[in-house]
Amino acid sequence: MIGHLPCCVARCHDLLARSATGVIAIRKTMQIDRFDISGPFVKATGEATPFVQDIQSLSERRGTVRGRHYQAPPHAQGKLVRCTQGAIIDVAVDVRSDSPTYGQHVRVRLSADNGAQLWVPPGFLHGFATLTDHCLVQYKCTAYYDADCDAGVAWIDPELGIDWGLSETDAVISPKDASAPTFAAFQTPF
Repeated sequence: MIGHLPCCVARCHDLLARSATGVIAIRKTMQIDRFDISGPFVKATGEATPFVQDIQSLSERRGTVRGRHYQAPPHAQGKLVRCTQGAIIDVAVDVRSDSPTYGQHVRVRLSADNGAQLWVPPGFLHGFATLTDHCLVQYKCTAYYDADCDAGVAWIDPELGIDWGLSETDAVISPKDASAPTFAAFQTPF
């Protein structure tokens, strides 16, 4: 039965991956707490950061794009993101003004099958595109949502060159995200 578990669970290891430029760490820590006839009981952990709010989003259709969002200071958020149903392409873009990797991004596939998580620190844009119907994405956040500090950048932007795995015409986008400014027009608050 253990052969049906994701490899990360079966081996109980950490995965530390970086983009070619070292933009951001992707952490995946899965530990089998117990395994019995009903299946595994798995603990997923990430950065040693206090989380104050859990957020869950359900995207009904494949090709739904959410983001690229950020929450500005003084309520900047770090997010530990995972997909618990379906699969997504998750993207984080470094927008910290003093960072040598400003404007660079990391792109990773998160799914219920692979159990991966993406830690998105404050000072990064975050967004995802669904690869399947009925995607459930969960975030653990380091700050409460604040509508006055919430903002975004256009999801499709040639300057950033992110491969979302879908065309602009196939994307399902909220009116808020569709009207977000380009990266060139963005003024970082970080």
